[in-house]
Amino acid sequence: MNAPERLQGLPAAVTPAAGAPAAGAPAAGVAADVAVSVRRASVVYPSADSPVHALHEVDLDIAQGEFVSLIGPSGCGKTTLLRVIADLEVITAGEVRVNGMSPREARLARAYGYVFQAPALFPWRTVLGNVMLPLQIQGRPRVQCEAVAREQLARVGLTGFERKYPWQLSGGMQQRVSIARALGFEPKLLMMDEPFGALDEITRDRLNEQLQQLWQRERRTVVFVTHSIAEAVYLSTRIVVMSPRPGRILKVIPSTLPDERHLGLRDTPEFMALAHEVREGLAVGHGTDEA
Repeated sequence: MNAPERLQGLPAAVTPAAGAPAAGAPAAGVAADVAVSVRRASVVYPSADSPVHALHEVDLDIAQGEFVSLIGPSGCGKTTLLRVIADLEVITAGEVRVNGMSPREARLARAYGYVFQAPALFPWRTVLGNVMLPLQIQGRPRVQCEAVAREQLARVGLTGFERKYPWQLSGGMQQRVSIARALGFEPKLLMMDEPFGALDEITRDRLNEQLQQLWQRERRTVVFVTHSIAEAVYLSTRIVVMSPRPGRILKVIPSTLPDERHLGLRDTPEFMALAHEVREGLAVGHGTDEA
């Protein structure tokens, strides 16, 4: 995939959701519009000896404005599911709709943004230049590109770093540049693939708090892949627990935490109870797989 193609699908926007707390259904109390609909989606990779089943008949609805985390063991298909939604992987069977369109149509319409595990910044471009690039590829006037890029950098707390180069920034700051670049499209859906996984715990906590505050302000629909139970519980309105390969949805856990959150919540009984429920769901998945 060349650089323009890779940048074509960077980050997204949100609004409240609705539905029943049944597995795969949008959380109760959120608006009825569905941002992402996955129906019996399977992904099978051919190989020389036997095919690899990455996903098996996954069903999931994500309503507008939800923050949904996908969690499971390594190799369970979390990133594969995210990439299927983003039109970066092709499903073998099933159907996926993104904001009422096929994933390909949504990608071409720039209806979503995608934040990769690594910041994927161009080292020869400044911070401002990296955020401007996808907008320039769209053919927007330079003045407009720069104005939008500066606005997005301000939203992630990077005003004053516009002329710096990626190698002059910390890992956390680089990932914030990546988020700002994705937000430049004003997309309706933001997909994030373990964006903070490689960061130290202190930086990760700070970025989790900033991301939660950003979601509170703008209510963009977010689909977030993580290995961290604490991260999933802190950020999410719903947590999707996935099984070891082939990836299946074992349980969808609605959050019982208050809508507005702070890091101090992690020491509360409510947070610990929710984390325990997620941990139990993961343990059941491993037990089923080994049986």
